Amino acid sequence: QVRLVESGGGSVQAGGSLRLSCAASGLSFSSYAMGWFRQAPGEEREFVAVISRSGKLIHHVDSVQGRFTISRDNSKNTVYLQMNSLKPEDTAVYYCAADATFLISTTQSDYEYWGQGTQVTVSA
Repeated sequence: QVRLVESGGGSVQAGGSLRLSCAASGLSFSSYAMGWFRQAPGEEREFVAVISRSGKLIHHVDSVQGRFTISRDNSKNTVYLQMNSLKPEDTAVYYCAADATFLISTTQSDYEYWGQGTQVTVSA
């Protein structure tokens, strides 16, 4: 059974930092590109960042470029999202997802497995 479990969410003030983790089990982690997505209240879920199987290729959405960094540790079956200089508009539920097909993808439908999400709330 494949499980993706996010952790590290919480409430912070604007300008603060959080580090999200996503622990994977039940799959060959190093065979999957891993992505982070987020869904704000009343909004569609959107792409945030993706990292390739080896970790050599990464891509972040423009709105978080320079503030967020995705990384992975294949020895721990875990992907991370370091979030710095947080803004109120970053408030959302953050999801990690796994994709075995593409080198990297920003398309939600390309991802086979999803976590349950972790809430991030940024106050002004």
